[in-house]
Amino acid sequence: MRPTDPDAGDFLLRGRIDIEGRLVDASNATLYCRIEADGVDAKCVYKPVGGERPLWDFPDGTLAGREVASYLIAEATGLRLIPPTVLRDGPFGVGMVQLWIETKEGDDLVDVVAPTDVPPGWRPILRAHDRFGDPAVLAHSDSPVVAHLAALDIVINNADRKGGHVLHGTDGGVYGVDHGISLHTDNKLRTVLWGWAGEPLPDDAVEALAALRSALEGELAVALAEHITRREIKALRSRTARLLAAPVYPAPDAEGRPIPWPAF
Repeated sequence: MRPTDPDAGDFLLRGRIDIEGRLVDASNATLYCRIEADGVDAKCVYKPVGGERPLWDFPDGTLAGREVASYLIAEATGLRLIPPTVLRDGPFGVGMVQLWIETKEGDDLVDVVAPTDVPPGWRPILRAHDRFGDPAVLAHSDSPVVAHLAALDIVINNADRKGGHVLHGTDGGVYGVDHGISLHTDNKLRTVLWGWAGEPLPDDAVEALAALRSALEGELAVALAEHITRREIKALRSRTARLLAAPVYPAPDAEGRPIPWPAF
């Protein structure tokens, strides 16, 4: 089962889930699972709602629902930047189920490296020192698909785009994961993908956002209402309209905390 398969969502909804392990670095219950249906099997991530830690600044809905809403928004852009994601019952109750993305070790799109080791074309966003006191640079790929993901993060108001949440799949695709703290009404954009700050959005990203704006006037808004509030849908429309009116990547807020911690 591939992320681009048209039946991937239905497969995730119907398949039998068997838990194989837990991702212990995650702050909420995140389970690594095998899923099987009609003789086809794959790997997936299952995040039961019952394993979520309450967040004072995200009191409405569930983190699982926000992950599904972010997927629906990404699909409406036509850019396929988030793996197939559904909300369904599972071994520990209702939760988010997302197709697992296989990655190749060492094929990272975000990294911390010595200043002399920044790959050609990569975009440095932060210069600091590592725990040994040596100079280090946080940088990310300048891939056009990563640029699309940075644009998506603006409209979903992603508060937690860590480096480890940007995956380069073995299928060649680029995918964002972990969108549980997105879609707030207040500006909470925190990301490691600041490399295009102040630059115009690519034309195809603008076209994708125009498709999203149209979808928000129809059935997409109805689907999102199952997962986020009406105020959050209204804020999503406003962010999309503002970015289309001035299609430029924003600069980080110097008074805020624009990079999540930890960055990976």
